Amino acid sequence: MVTSRARGRWAAFLLAGLTPVVAELTLGNPPLRQAWLLLLWVPIYGAGTVLIRELVRRTGRGWPAILLLGAAYGIVEEGLALQALTSPTIYGVAGWAPRILGLNSAYTELNLPYHAVFSVALPILLVDLIVPALRHRPYLGRTGLVVSGVVFVLGALLLRWTTAFIDPGYQAPPAALAAFVLAIAVLAVLALRFVPRPPDAPATAPQTVPTPPTAAPRTVPAPPVVACLAGVVAFGYLALLFPFGGARHPAFTQGGWVMIPMVAAALLAMAAGVLLHRWTAHGGWSDRHSLALAGGALVAHTGFGVIANGETATDRVSLAALGLVMIALLALLSRRTRKDAQHEHSEPDQVGSSAISKPVPGFADAPASVSDL
Repeated sequence: MVTSRARGRWAAFLLAGLTPVVAELTLGNPPLRQAWLLLLWVPIYGAGTVLIRELVRRTGRGWPAILLLGAAYGIVEEGLALQALTSPTIYGVAGWAPRILGLNSAYTELNLPYHAVFSVALPILLVDLIVPALRHRPYLGRTGLVVSGVVFVLGALLLRWTTAFIDPGYQAPPAALAAFVLAIAVLAVLALRFVPRPPDAPATAPQTVPTPPTAAPRTVPAPPVVACLAGVVAFGYLALLFPFGGARHPAFTQGGWVMIPMVAAALLAMAAGVLLHRWTAHGGWSDRHSLALAGGALVAHTGFGVIANGETATDRVSLAALGLVMIALLALLSRRTRKDAQHEHSEPDQVGSSAISKPVPGFADAPASVSDL
């Protein structure tokens, strides 16, 4: 029992440290020369994602709940802490597209799905693949859960304090803040009370029967295809909504034409969600597919960062180098995942063995959307 708790704490620390690296550093925001800024973001990013995972695992929910809580996290960070969803001055995002009900519309569309995917879902998925024995279990006890919540709140307050230096004098309207709090509460209730529990992922450690080594259904593409499509969706979503290369509006549009890339990005995310739901509904979806999904999205995400976020040639080269390191680490994880799957298939079917080759629990119910900055 002590060993299990120690592994859970290790996994929680790994998730807390990995989250800001995935969400910010691998996008070139900040550049490597300012990587120390991650220390300011670990409390809100790391503790927030750990808290979300703990709540979802304790209530026995799956990936739809993680994505909903990831969107709620995005509102906490962008709406309450940074207040960038409504600020007319921060980052210049108010000029990207028409403001709707006081919201910076394109920035909101970009960042809330981005946080759900890159700040929450992908780090959780990666750590589940790294520590598969604990994938269905909470990492922490009640004390750890409380500590995560406290650190998350303190991290949000720290981020709010630092925002005073980059957006001095702005305070979101009370009505907007109240609306954000209400939206967070609604998303949390939906995620933890109304999202159905996946049948193969109860809140306690499941005893599952491994899927026999049969050929994957034709509706499930090979992992390399999944990786390529995930990369196209991730890069496309970012490119449609984030002005780069000198553009002042998304996709180099002007005025009202900005609604075209905004609609296109929404349709792209919806199409990705439909495909992912269809693929993961079958027994042919495995950990190799999940890793390909994460890897393709992350590589495209970093590739976009090289193009859009590098202020200098040094920044672009260093981010590209970081991307190569990331690819190497993903390859090592892929190799281990493949060996685990082969080992699983070579053993006789038995209740209680690890579900290495099983579909990722709950993914079949998850409408994946990809994308932030």
